[in-house]
Amino acid sequence: MNKTKTLTFVALMAALANVLSIDPIAIPINLLGFQTSIHFSQLPIFIGGILAGPIAGLMTGAIGGLYMSFMRIPFIIGGLAILGCAAGFFAKKLRPLFAGILAWLVQAPYVALTDYIWFTLFAPKKPQAPLTVVASLLVILTIEAVISSALAEVIVAYLKKARITL
Repeated sequence: MNKTKTLTFVALMAALANVLSIDPIAIPINLLGFQTSIHFSQLPIFIGGILAGPIAGLMTGAIGGLYMSFMRIPFIIGGLAILGCAAGFFAKKLRPLFAGILAWLVQAPYVALTDYIWFTLFAPKKPQAPLTVVASLLVILTIEAVISSALAEVIVAYLKKARITL
């Protein structure tokens, strides 16, 4: 794959990840009394890593997390970079569905630790609040990862069948 094509693909997937993380595009849900939303910004990060490899996945995740980093949590870029890199690594041996789910399992400890620290420092002074918020976020992110992995499986299969390659 040539460098220009790869960089263009990374830029496209990263831009799509940023757009898919905007709240109006998210699907609102109520999870155990906690109002939140599900978004699919992981999908283009998975596709970037799966189709272009771990380094491209890392770049897609890091750039694709810029909007969320500025609007929500600054260090989300690191987690999404891990997600894209791991998806690219696992896709060498596994189907996209499993590569995405395993990539989430690699990213999850980073998310749990950094979000716990973030919500401990900036949440109201209730001792159980950070743990409750982080546990809820992990459930939501797991749902997003499974759905995005399944969608990546379908999209990658379609692209291969249509002979669309990088």
